[in-house]
Amino acid sequence: MPELPEVEVTRLGLEPALLGARVIALRLGKPLRWPLNIDPAALAGLRITALQRRGKYLLLHTDAGALIVHLGMSGSLRWTPAQHMPEPLSPHEHVELQTDRGVLRLRDPRRFGALLWHAGADVQSHPLLRALGPEPLSADFDGAVLHRALQGRSAAIKPLLLSQHIVAGIGNIYACEALFRAHIDPRAPAPRLRPADCQRLAAAVRDTLQQAVALGGSSLRDFAHSDGELGYFQMQAQVYGRTGLPCRVCATPIRQIVQGQRSTYFCPKCQKVLKAKSR
Repeated sequence: MPELPEVEVTRLGLEPALLGARVIALRLGKPLRWPLNIDPAALAGLRITALQRRGKYLLLHTDAGALIVHLGMSGSLRWTPAQHMPEPLSPHEHVELQTDRGVLRLRDPRRFGALLWHAGADVQSHPLLRALGPEPLSADFDGAVLHRALQGRSAAIKPLLLSQHIVAGIGNIYACEALFRAHIDPRAPAPRLRPADCQRLAAAVRDTLQQAVALGGSSLRDFAHSDGELGYFQMQAQVYGRTGLPCRVCATPIRQIVQGQRSTYFCPKCQKVLKAKSR
């Protein structure tokens, strides 16, 4: 599933082309996860005023509201400039946004993605966005914020990182990698994380995501950039997808377990279970 880095890479790639573009038409194919919530014809003539990311959502702001895009399990956005002829629509391309600068298409073989319209300026109040945790690459997220958010929760730290309520945008790949960098066992109960542990984990989350954005994200299965290029972070992964291979730090075989129906990868030597808090 495309996570924060993949959406941010997509945003950075599309922003120069779409910022200031005027919508000509929006065409929809097979239904996606949720309905658009507006007649597509009503979007004609609107100008795209900003591209923003919130968690795993891409927001295309206009002068009348915002289009909320989620890439689902297998989605990717492809941009074709106006000077090039778009290829014929493929069976898996379910959204085509025509602008005066080119064509943007959403390719989503599994159709778990979404395109929704939110009228008005306050898109952050949309039900999909308003309960999200802080942005991990912003000044609103640090060890103290993370430690406060974990209070009163008894679940293991890895599933909590995936919940989107503690911090926005982190998915399975980057949760595994950040916990490895922070030397924290993914099974550790949240109450056992001390302020110093949370500070280390918040820094690891930020560093992992920044590296992933710089490397173009992770191209697993279907994801590609808006220009068709692939990301390369998965080639630098320390634990994700490396079951049985030696840890790059200590040579201990990487373990794989299941938490909340998601595979978790970790090094049992580098990531020791945290002891109970001293009283």
